[in-house]
Amino acid sequence: MTRAFRTPAGIGPALAVALVLTLVAGALAAWAGRDWYAAAHDDSAAYAVQRDRALAAGEQAVQNLNTLDHRRVDQGLDLWESSTTGELHKQLVDGRTEFAGQVKAARTVTTARVLSGAVTELDDRAGRARLLVALRVTVTTPDSKSTDKDSRMLGELTRTDGRWKLSALGQAPVGGTAAG
Repeated sequence: MTRAFRTPAGIGPALAVALVLTLVAGALAAWAGRDWYAAAHDDSAAYAVQRDRALAAGEQAVQNLNTLDHRRVDQGLDLWESSTTGELHKQLVDGRTEFAGQVKAARTVTTARVLSGAVTELDDRAGRARLLVALRVTVTTPDSKSTDKDSRMLGELTRTDGRWKLSALGQAPVGGTAAG
C-alpha cells in the first residue's frame, strides 16, 4: 500500500516550499557563520595582520628617513625621531644639531617614494621584524636641478607601545656585491 505525501491540514504547497527554503537558508547561514568565525580566530590571519602593519609602518618610516626639506628641517627631523627607536633613534637625536646645520647649508630638498617593500622576517611574539624596501629618492638642489636615485634599504623594526618603529636602517647589497 503506497501512501501519497500530504501536507498537514491548512498548509498549502507554496507555504511548504517556503518552509523548506527557510530551513535551507538557515543551514547555509550557520555554515557560513562557522567558517567566518574560524577565519576570524585563525592564528595565521592574526600573523598576516601583524605582517601588514609592520610592512606599512616600515615603508612609511623608510620614506620618512629619506625625505627632508631644508626649509622645514626641524619638522622633518621630528618626523625622523618619531619613526625610530633604539640605537637608531639615539644616533638621530645625538647628531640632530650638526645634521640640521649641514642640510640648511646645502639648501636641498630630498623626497622619497617607496616603490615596493616586503617583510623578510617577523617575530610577532618578540616584536621584531626585518624588511626590504625599494625606493626612489629625488634630490633637488638650490638651482632647482633634481636627480633621482633608486636604492634598496634593509631595515629592522621593533614594536614599541603597540607601534612598529625602525630600529636599524642600511643599504642593501646590490648585484654581485656580497656583504661581509
